Amino acid sequence: SAGLSNSAFAINNTKTQIQNVLIPTRNVASRSRASAFRRAVRKSRIAAEENVAASSKRYGLLALAGSSAAGLGALCYYGLGLSNQIGAIDKLAIWPEYVRDRIKATYGHLIVGLGVTAVSAASLFRTKLAYRFMTANPLLAMGGSLIAMIGTSYICHSIPYQEGLLNSKHLAWLVHAGTLGFVISPLMLMGGPLLMRAAAITGGVVGGLSMIALCAPSEKFLSWGGPLGLALGGVCMASIGSAFIPATGMLGAGLYSISLYGGLIVFGGLLLYDTQKLVRKAEAHPVYHPVKYDPINESISVYMDIINIFIRVATILAGGGSRRR
Repeated sequence: SAGLSNSAFAINNTKTQIQNVLIPTRNVASRSRASAFRRAVRKSRIAAEENVAASSKRYGLLALAGSSAAGLGALCYYGLGLSNQIGAIDKLAIWPEYVRDRIKATYGHLIVGLGVTAVSAASLFRTKLAYRFMTANPLLAMGGSLIAMIGTSYICHSIPYQEGLLNSKHLAWLVHAGTLGFVISPLMLMGGPLLMRAAAITGGVVGGLSMIALCAPSEKFLSWGGPLGLALGGVCMASIGSAFIPATGMLGAGLYSISLYGGLIVFGGLLLYDTQKLVRKAEAHPVYHPVKYDPINESISVYMDIINIFIRVATILAGGGSRRR
C-alpha cells in the first residue's frame, strides 16, 4: 500500500509539472495569436484608408483633367476667332483711353497686392509668429484668420477711392494684403522650390484663364455668377467639414477632395467671371459719375481667386491630395 501511495503521488506530481509547462505555453500562443490579429486589423485599416485616399485623389484629378481640357478647348476656340461674337480683346483697338487706364490701374494694384502678400508671408515666416499662432490653437487661428480677412476686406471696400499715391483706401488695401500674407505664411514650410513651382503653375493657369476671358464674348461668363456662387458655398462647407472630419473615411476624404480639387475648379471659373466683370465695369462706368471707378475694389476679387488657386496648387504639389489625417 505504501508503494501504491508513492506511485500515485509521483503520477500526480508529474501531471502538475506537465500542466505548469503547458499552461504558459498556451498563454504565449494565445498572446501571439492576439498580437497577429491586431497587426492584421491595423494593416487592413491602413490599406482601407489608402484605398479611400487614392480613390478620392483619382476622382479629383479626373475632374481637374476634364476642366483643363475644356479650358484648353475654349482657349483654342475663342483665340482662333471661331466664335461669331467679338470679345474684349477684339475691342482693344477701339477702347477709349480712360478704359485702358482703368484696366491698367486695376492690374497694377493686383500685381502690387500679390507682391505685398508674398513679402509679408516670407517675413512673418522668418519670425515664426504666424506658425506659433496657428499651432497653438488651430480652431481659434482658423476663426480669427477668417474674421480678419473678412473684416479687412469689408473696410477696404467701404472706403471711397481717391486718386493719389497713399491715402486711407491704400492703407486699408495694404493691411488686407498683409493679412492674407499672415494667413498663408505657414505654406512656407513646404519649401522655396515647391512654392516657386506652384507660383509658376499658378501664373500659367491665371494667364490661360485670363486669355479665355478676354477672347470670349463679353457676356459669356458673366451669366455664371449664380452657379459659381452656389459652388463656392459648397466648397466652403466642404472646407469647414474637412477641418473636423478626418480624411480616413469616405466622407472625410470626399469633403477634402471637394475642397481641394473642386475648389481649384470653382476658383478657376470665378477668375473667368471676375475678369470679364472688371472689364465690363471699366467700359461701362461713367466718366463723370460722382462715385469714381475703383481699381482697388475691382482687383481684390481677381486677387482672391489667384491666392486660392495658388494655395490649392501648392497643396497638390506637396502631396496633399493623398494625405491621411
